[in-house]
Amino acid sequence: MSNPWQYFKSLFKASEESSPSNPFLHELIIRSEAEKADYEKWKDQLVRQRLSSWLQDQYILFRLEPERIDESIDFLHAPSSKGFAIHFSKMGYALRESRHFLDFLKEQVRGIGYRNQISDTRTYQKGEWVETIERHYLKPKPDFNTPGKFKQVFGNIRIELKLRDEQPFLLTFSATTYNDSLFDPPKEFDELMAILL
Repeated sequence: MSNPWQYFKSLFKASEESSPSNPFLHELIIRSEAEKADYEKWKDQLVRQRLSSWLQDQYILFRLEPERIDESIDFLHAPSSKGFAIHFSKMGYALRESRHFLDFLKEQVRGIGYRNQISDTRTYQKGEWVETIERHYLKPKPDFNTPGKFKQVFGNIRIELKLRDEQPFLLTFSATTYNDSLFDPPKEFDELMAILL
């Protein structure tokens, strides 16, 4: 490279001008063989079971006694969008656990006939830190052989893990449905939570 200083200057400028919609780094998520092997081990470990059990307990509380849910979680319950947000920044989980949980949720959704539309990561500058969002976006597999309305199942599903300076900050899971005459009514979100956990 003829002028390394110019290269680094342009890199810092791109970082400063970046945003979620205009990241300075945008890549597909491709897990290494070592990461995949570690994930397979993690699925059977106590930390995964505890995290799943905690989320299940929090969802039950949300449905029965919402004032008692943990401050580390919020639930979204709008007519066309339902989900949850886990504040990993308040829980002390490492990057490994939060990233594996992101992939675990994706795997659970794929197990019910969803296809992966995109898995990507976006990195941008936000205030004093570098923020990265790892995202899995999934849709129901289309069934063109069955006449009638489209089956939206639980709707389109977005799972995102937000990192701040490479530390887990927030994991969000949302299922967005359509209120449209082209689609069958969606299944209940309670059923999706039972499948996830």
